[in-house]
Amino acid sequence: MSDVKARSKLIPLRRWWSMWTLSGVDHDAVLRQIAEDSGWSGRYLFLIVISAMISLLGLLMPSVAVLIGAMLLSPLMMPIIGLGFGIATVDTQEIRRSATALLVGSLIAVALSVVCVSLSPIQTITSEIAARTRPTLFDLLVALLSAVAGAYALIRGRGGAVVGVAIAIALMPPLVVVGFGIATLNWTVFAGSLLLFATNAITIALTAALVARLYGFGAHLSPQHTGWQLILFLVALSLLSIPLGAGLRQIAFESVAQRQVRDTITARFPEASRLGPLEVDYTATPIRIRAVIFTPQLNPTADRHLAADLRQRLKRPIDVHVDQLHVEPEDSGLEAAQIARANNASRSTDAERQRLAVASVALIAGIPPQEVQIDVDHRTLMATASTLPDLPMALYRLLEQRAAAGAPGWRVHIVPAADAALPSLNIKAGVIDDAALTLAAWASRRDARTLTVSGGSREQRLAVVAGLNARAGSAAEGDSKGKLRFEWASPTPS
Repeated sequence: MSDVKARSKLIPLRRWWSMWTLSGVDHDAVLRQIAEDSGWSGRYLFLIVISAMISLLGLLMPSVAVLIGAMLLSPLMMPIIGLGFGIATVDTQEIRRSATALLVGSLIAVALSVVCVSLSPIQTITSEIAARTRPTLFDLLVALLSAVAGAYALIRGRGGAVVGVAIAIALMPPLVVVGFGIATLNWTVFAGSLLLFATNAITIALTAALVARLYGFGAHLSPQHTGWQLILFLVALSLLSIPLGAGLRQIAFESVAQRQVRDTITARFPEASRLGPLEVDYTATPIRIRAVIFTPQLNPTADRHLAADLRQRLKRPIDVHVDQLHVEPEDSGLEAAQIARANNASRSTDAERQRLAVASVALIAGIPPQEVQIDVDHRTLMATASTLPDLPMALYRLLEQRAAAGAPGWRVHIVPAADAALPSLNIKAGVIDDAALTLAAWASRRDARTLTVSGGSREQRLAVVAGLNARAGSAAEGDSKGKLRFEWASPTPS
């Protein structure tokens, strides 16, 4: 009896839907348009090739504007929507035609991407590539809402709106990233981008099928057909939600963990300490944390206590190491007193100011004062910094700047430790990393050694050598093996 009452209440709602919504839909015209645009054709192949090439350029440059240009072409959108309408009407011919066009077009885009990336001198993971390797539930929601808008636009004869939908879901860029992952043998990139493309394609197709049923397509089907279509929709979204939910959870964990790691490290040292570079590798087991901290008070047990604190806060196994660099507070202590005395000529002789400057440089370089080399004629102090494990070259240059501030009237040269790692060399969109060039040239001048530029193409090596020489560094061209990099030249045999 209750079922009969419930059905009777739904009758007015169905009448209203039929009168005000379904009455204005030309089902036959919509199906004809989909049949024309969802299958294989020469025009479709041309758009696949052009869209894939533009997407690849936009990803490697990287350029959002170029990627939007690729999205505007949107060749894969209609086969996916055609697949959805085929499912809605249980039209096996339309399903076969759309699925074939989608599969062949996708394979062509991936193959073209693999070939182009393999031939390209630029194979670095740009920000736009990385953005398409970690899909989350948000991407599923975007695809679902975009599919509703796209299906509605087609049904209501507002095809121009499909362009905006294509930009929102971006089908071609993830496919090109799949090819990038294959070409560079990076299976993390491959799996993440493939999951993003599958999420978009499946969600669009099934959501389009659901919207089509709501607008009266497949009205000849039985309630059993409708039930199976609804089950297919829910099961597919549930299966996709598992890895996407895990991805969202991991991103949320990393965001919180980064802040907790910084807070935990700084809390273990005096308030005057400053945290330098911080690197956290969440993919390692245990989680690998490396940091540098400038502190007026060294803590020999810091690593052990930090590992225990972070294990308790993050609930994960932790491998942590903090390189501690001893410095005096800027507003107190020996260094401030030395700087103040060095600036007060009326109360200090030249010999006293020199002694204070040498003491300041020695303190920051971590060496005894007698190891500082003094060139009185050129007012230059030179010191080779003590070895600090895993300290990057950039921080040795920072030490020099800090030492110079403590020795007014003197030029300070800090020579990096022998094991200091040279900076990485990247070229993005044909532009050489200026910061890496400047830092490498500084290291060459301070160590009085020649740098060899190896790997990459010859044009890239020559450009980097010219850039180093222009910055008063000493550089020479090396071999062509591997990626573009800096190396110290072997000493010339005497």
